[in-house]
Amino acid sequence: MAETDPSATSRRAVLLAAGSAGVAALASGCAGSTTKAGPADRVDVVPVTVSAGTATAATAAPACVLSPESGEGPYYVPDAQVRPDLVEDRGGVPLRLDLTVVRAARGCRPLAGVALDVWQADALGKYSADGATFLRGTQLTDASGTVSFRTIVPGWYAHIAPHVHVKVHPDARTEAATQLFLPEDLLRQVYRRDPYSRRKAPAHPNTRDDRFAAKGKLLTLSPVADGAGYRASFTLGVR
Repeated sequence: MAETDPSATSRRAVLLAAGSAGVAALASGCAGSTTKAGPADRVDVVPVTVSAGTATAATAAPACVLSPESGEGPYYVPDAQVRPDLVEDRGGVPLRLDLTVVRAARGCRPLAGVALDVWQADALGKYSADGATFLRGTQLTDASGTVSFRTIVPGWYAHIAPHVHVKVHPDARTEAATQLFLPEDLLRQVYRRDPYSRRKAPAHPNTRDDRFAAKGKLLTLSPVADGAGYRASFTLGVR
């Protein structure tokens, strides 16, 4: 399936990423922010330092940090099932994603009722297609602007850093897509386990993917151990 051209969207939201800082820390740093967003096709990137897997910033709480969209990528299917559990029959290391959407222009307030799509490859690098629905779904954010998906650590395919696709729909006419990456050391540990270890071809290192090199630092999850798997949070802001 061909890659989707991001320029085809008539009106896009600007995504702002605050890593795993969480909406509480994000909002506390927004009121006095002087960060300005550029047009939708050009935004400035400001580094963020946060403590992994928590809602507490390691330094001063970041303002709404502008981050470029990384594109929709392949295999997007509109009108995916509304559900929190995406796994179905796919084997893999469990990953819970807690994703929060905020409105950056108004003090980073949480956005309720916003549609958020997630889709990804399975442990063997395959996407659902031809009527299959594994590892893809959508939800509406709750009153705190948050949705939680139960999925697995994604496998790799082609010459691309492993990732999870995310698309935000702030309203019926606006959408913004990005991809969330995982730390290289975590992937190495996970890929030693079954069913990932069945792959003969080696995983593609994050640093050899041009998209990760350009944007990965602001779009990398900070998972923490959670039972037999991991849990990670990420905050996305829209203008």
